Amino acid sequence: MDDKEIKKVVKKRYTKFAQDNTSCCPTCSSKKDDITKQTESIGYSTNELKSIPESAVLGLGCGNPTALADLKDGETVLDLGSGAGIDVFLAANKVGESGHVIGVDMTEEMIKRAEKIAKENGYKNVEFRFGEIENLPVKDNTVDVIISNCVINLSPDNFKPLRRLLEF
Repeated sequence: MDDKEIKKVVKKRYTKFAQDNTSCCPTCSSKKDDITKQTESIGYSTNELKSIPESAVLGLGCGNPTALADLKDGETVLDLGSGAGIDVFLAANKVGESGHVIGVDMTEEMIKRAEKIAKENGYKNVEFRFGEIENLPVKDNTVDVIISNCVINLSPDNFKPLRRLLEF
């Protein structure tokens, strides 16, 4: 499979997750309880999940980057592969009103879903941008912290986004 075909398969799969409220968790059903349990099993606390919109939790990650990042009030955070926004919304809570969080995703349905969630829940310090992690739609030297949750592995050339981030 060439790079374009890989991206096409990934986009198709994540579009389905966004549209159908399904998870990539093989033991999860689309029941919210299963997805919540799976999300907690990879490092999200019950309190964290209660602090953000339930519709942002799709059980698609493999860890909790916001628990590892030492996010501070006023920082600008970039979330690579933001999906429905779980980590964007958690980061937004940590950086406060003076901070800003940018979510980037290559799946239009995920961006639409995340934007809708942000609007419906009054998040003013977040934005979602359509783009690929190999070619980020973000200017250099404009973010303080970069987080990601099992997305770089979906890139056909895993090292290209990493090289770009080192330059960032």
